Amino acid sequence: MIDVRSVVHRYAGQTAPALAGIDLHVRRGSLFGLLGPNGSGKTTLISIITGILRADSGAVSIDGRRLPQDTRAIQRICSLVPQENAFYPTLTVGENLRFFAEVQVIPSNLLGERIDESLQITGLENATGIRANRLSGGMKRRLSIAIGLLNQPQLLLLDEPTVGIDPQSRQFLLEAIQKINAAGTTVLYCSHYLEEVEFLCDEIAIIDHGRVLRQGSVQSLVEESRDLALSVPVRTAGLQELFFHLTRTELRDVVQ
Repeated sequence: MIDVRSVVHRYAGQTAPALAGIDLHVRRGSLFGLLGPNGSGKTTLISIITGILRADSGAVSIDGRRLPQDTRAIQRICSLVPQENAFYPTLTVGENLRFFAEVQVIPSNLLGERIDESLQITGLENATGIRANRLSGGMKRRLSIAIGLLNQPQLLLLDEPTVGIDPQSRQFLLEAIQKINAAGTTVLYCSHYLEEVEFLCDEIAIIDHGRVLRQGSVQSLVEESRDLALSVPVRTAGLQELFFHLTRTELRDVVQ
């Protein structure tokens, strides 16, 4: 579904590149975790994948379509839910969904069905008349995801979707994301929470300083932690050991 090869991107005025020759491969139908600390390059990478930014060099293709040549076609099958809430706070939940459905030029005969489906998946059926600025943090994240589902995307990209929300809302969102993926949507889930990535994802890439340090299944990465003599009994702890080992090593290499 996603094929990223040797992508480099540098922001104006910055000496170090945000992405330093990154490679990433995500198969269709997977729930793929992009795991890395803040500032590792996750948001830059998904901005390039969705055509918001253009890479300085390298190649990106989504579902066989290439960027930047096929940007519009790619954006029609993708949806990005950014880290910051992206809706109108003075509009109600229902008004926001209708507005964004019309912006996406969803046919009028499908508009009500798409809105109802998004509400059901995100558990917002009883909140349509509430102003967005009166929602809790968790409900606001649900609204952002509901907006992202309106076009029935083949690829859904989620950038730190659970930051700053309560544990109950967090669990609801994680379970909703699993259901979205089970229905056939490929999901790229960006986070720095190890336990979330392990709970959700069938494959993971660890990214830091604009480079993919490792990519593989959770089990293969935990096995690698054992090979590095970092093994501990709990799986998440094993992944955590590997994550911190790799990012510490990467930081040391950059400093040197």
